[in-house]
Amino acid sequence: CVSGSWATRGLFNSAISSCSQSLMLAKAKEEWDQEIVDKQAEKERYLSERVTPLHTSGLSLSQLQDLCRELHEKVEIVDEERYDIEAKCNHNTREIKDLKIKVLDLRGKFKRPPLRRVRVSADAMLRALLGSKHKVSMDLRANLKSVKKEDTEKERPVEVGDWRKNVEAMSGMEGRKKMFDAAKSPTGQ
Repeated sequence: CVSGSWATRGLFNSAISSCSQSLMLAKAKEEWDQEIVDKQAEKERYLSERVTPLHTSGLSLSQLQDLCRELHEKVEIVDEERYDIEAKCNHNTREIKDLKIKVLDLRGKFKRPPLRRVRVSADAMLRALLGSKHKVSMDLRANLKSVKKEDTEKERPVEVGDWRKNVEAMSGMEGRKKMFDAAKSPTGQ
């Protein structure tokens, strides 16, 4: 029983909303038609104020020529103004299109693809950056200083001995004095 009343209310509300929509559309059409009529009346009123009727009867040939010259001058002025306004309108339209494109770009409409790691050699990177100007081969490993294993062993001789003797010699105050003297002597030279 309760669900039936809700269903009835739903149908009633949808009927009211469709009826109200059609009423709103009818009212909008009436206002639009009235606006067109008002614009036409305004145009006629404006033209009647600005454009005076031509009286060409009883004018001589020279007066008709002068009248034609005046009308041509007025037409040229109006045509120049129309051209200027049209050029400004076209410019503004192009600018609006460009701004819309910039807004879409800034909004991030386009998804960025996931980037992959690409191994590029130094030569390929320089070729991509410099183009055909790149002539020198860049081998980074060739520029590294080579260190031989034998040289490092010669530099520091290792004494092999009993470690217990070394610990006994360094224990106590005598050992600490020897360590102090050993640390002091290389810098004092």
